[in-house]
Amino acid sequence: MNGTVTEKKAFTTVDLVYMAIGAALIAICSWISIPSAVPFTLQTFAVFCVIELLGGKRGLVSVLVYILMGAVGLPVFAGFKGGIGSLLGPTGGYIIGFIFIALVCMAADRLFGDKLIVRIIAMLAGLVICYAFGTAWFMFVYIKGNGAISLMTALGWCVFPFILPDILKLALATAISAKVRNRI
Repeated sequence: MNGTVTEKKAFTTVDLVYMAIGAALIAICSWISIPSAVPFTLQTFAVFCVIELLGGKRGLVSVLVYILMGAVGLPVFAGFKGGIGSLLGPTGGYIIGFIFIALVCMAADRLFGDKLIVRIIAMLAGLVICYAFGTAWFMFVYIKGNGAISLMTALGWCVFPFILPDILKLALATAISAKVRNRI
């Protein structure tokens, strides 16, 4: 190679460590279940934190590593579940939907820059896409096994109870990440 062309590594060792920690954080938070009428985990909180702390590209890799760990059978999903069956099951679309949150955040960062309001709007937009993909997948799987279901019923089971908690998780993740972000 001549002197004008340099080879660039995709990620540094420090990046790889941060991404591994991000995947581990998502796994740990998926095991934490907060009981309520509709129990929920801190999985989306961790996804928001990881993306907010590491940025879209490294956050995306963390989410992908988390999903791949679960796909090969490690018990990293909610309820200590793992395996491809978890992803192909009725709620697997919401796990895959985490990829969309990271992709939207990565695209927003590239298009509009690294500003707090851009990151928040991007995470909200990604969450809406996650809900849409997850609900479509839920309906597909549910209809195959149980018969017809209306969109409103699916939303009532899978989205509406989680909107407020997910917005609170996003706000908390943003606040915590603001304190930690400058130290990474």
